[in-house]
Amino acid sequence: MSVVDHNAIDLGPRISEAEVGDYIALLKPRVMSLVIFTALVGLMIAPGHVHPVLAFTSILCIAVGAGASGALNMAYEGDIDALMTRTANRPIPRGRITSGEATAFGLTLAFFSVITLGILVNLLAGALLAFTIFFYVVIYTMWLKRWTAQNIVIGGAAGALPPVVAWAAATGSLSVEPVLLFLIIFFWTPPHFWALALFRSDDYARAGVPMLPVVAGPDATRLQILLYTIVLVAIAVAPWPLGYFDAVYGVASLLLGAGMLWLAVDVYRRRERVEANRACRKLFAFSILYLFALFATLLIEVAFRTVASWGA
Repeated sequence: MSVVDHNAIDLGPRISEAEVGDYIALLKPRVMSLVIFTALVGLMIAPGHVHPVLAFTSILCIAVGAGASGALNMAYEGDIDALMTRTANRPIPRGRITSGEATAFGLTLAFFSVITLGILVNLLAGALLAFTIFFYVVIYTMWLKRWTAQNIVIGGAAGALPPVVAWAAATGSLSVEPVLLFLIIFFWTPPHFWALALFRSDDYARAGVPMLPVVAGPDATRLQILLYTIVLVAIAVAPWPLGYFDAVYGVASLLLGAGMLWLAVDVYRRRERVEANRACRKLFAFSILYLFALFATLLIEVAFRTVASWGA
């Protein structure tokens, strides 16, 4: 008489334990909030008038596209996330959602966000959103992240595209201004993420992700952070003397840039582990404030110009 292994019996499709909060987590809400904000700035500084419904549709589609990218990223990286302290509580490593469910969710969001933006707003914006999702999921997540220490540098292009997509949604074309916004975010990304990677290097090493501190070491990473910060500050200030953004932005970019440089130099100087980690955490936190404040200044300039036009 044979013994039946009840654990081996296929009882049919597994009932998903996922709740609404688990699907929201797949969207990477914190990343999405930054995408929404930078896209909003790109939309607001664009010339001409955008109908409020089209403006809302554009921002919503960009936000959903960003969420789709996050879900597809998590679906592919479940094995890595399970090994890292920072990501071990995400829905897939916890077993709340399967990678297949996350993939279906992400693909659905990606399809409808691109189609909606392309049909209701314009084809250029829809095409740029599709390219952004493709670049983040395929080029960065599936290829660069596990292959090269320059993953953040090249992959940062995806995170820098939302204001370009928003500008295209508003104007149906491209110009110098959205390219400047793209460059600011592009050169902001390496010092921002490498600061995180420095005090999370054990996590990345355990997961086998070739982040720069793991591959080149902390000293080389500190130097790269400083060099990229210098380039970032120069690029962020440049639109003022070039005449693309006004003096309010110019002063803000100088003050904020001085803060970024100060903290980047501090990261470069600190070599003792505890002090070095503290310096990296400060730079990581300030870099978020830096980008937010820099882009918020552009919204303030738009408000000033609008008020001035009322009195003209």
